[in-house]
Amino acid sequence: MISVISFLFILGILIVIHEFGHFIAAKRLGVKVEKFSLGFGLPLWLKKKNDTEYSVNLIPLGGYVKLAGDNLQEYTNHPDEYLSKTPAQRARIIFFGPLLNYILGFLCFWLIFFVGYPTLTTKIGGLIDGFGAKDAGIQVGDQIIAVEGERVNFWEDLQRAIQAKKGARKVLLSVLRENKEYNIEVKIKEKQIDDVLGKKHSVGMIGITPRDEIIKVRHNFLKSCVLATEKTWDLTVLTYQAIWRMITGKLSMRESITGPLGIFYITSKAASMGMIAVLHLVAVLSVSLAIFNLLPLPVLDGGHLVLLAIERIRGKQLSLKTERIITQVGLTLIISLAIFATYNDLLRFFGDKLKWFIK
Repeated sequence: MISVISFLFILGILIVIHEFGHFIAAKRLGVKVEKFSLGFGLPLWLKKKNDTEYSVNLIPLGGYVKLAGDNLQEYTNHPDEYLSKTPAQRARIIFFGPLLNYILGFLCFWLIFFVGYPTLTTKIGGLIDGFGAKDAGIQVGDQIIAVEGERVNFWEDLQRAIQAKKGARKVLLSVLRENKEYNIEVKIKEKQIDDVLGKKHSVGMIGITPRDEIIKVRHNFLKSCVLATEKTWDLTVLTYQAIWRMITGKLSMRESITGPLGIFYITSKAASMGMIAVLHLVAVLSVSLAIFNLLPLPVLDGGHLVLLAIERIRGKQLSLKTERIITQVGLTLIISLAIFATYNDLLRFFGDKLKWFIK
């Protein structure tokens, strides 16, 4: 039950923030908002305030803002209608949805860095046979405090420093053991690994695993802001690289795309790990949602922005027939992607149970 509530809560936040972006931009430009809906299908709650009808519906997988005169069939040339505005003004209304999702992601990252997040220390929890650490006399319980004189405070720093020494034969480690510091030279092995984008990289390895010792790391206001900016930017670059690699066939779509079932499964895991894990998930999903919505596909916000750019170049709006064809193509693409993602989630997260059920 907690998993369902967490899933609906997170999904609801992402949808409300996105639609509120469209809503507030439309209001500021004097466009009448007829409906603000969270979810689809049968209304569970309805309220009308001023000219806008607010609703929460049965199926929580999405939402929408209905603007007056937002299609050629309804357009009456009234100044408070969507199509009465210039292409640039309409683009602002469209863009504000993804923009608020992007800002939400950044704020969540900032809060994580400011409040504090758990991370592993540099204590050794295990040694792998055939690698340099064990041969050099490194022991379980040792704490590595520096690599070639460079201080390392967390496991992530240590891992990055060791992997960067891929071309070296040995690396000098400063090790703390029973409150005494030792300098130990360790042989490095170069290994090929796959990164999150499926690219092969050579890294240095010495054969150590972390101890299950976790500390909380916090940063001040300004440092948290800088780190959140870097994190948001890195996630943006990584996402676009992943999309490009999927388009070019270098990255498996089956292993990379997640739908509602997958998000539910991930949300359940995050909820059991605490608030920081939930915040991190909201940040990643919110930034990802912003990027996805800005893709130049019909029906998505990015597709609308492309059409507005074409309209501005042509100097006139697309015909009703063209608008309908583009909408139908866009809906077909989105529905196909949703079906593929759901099928993929079933195989990825519930494959074993499905095989047992079929048998």
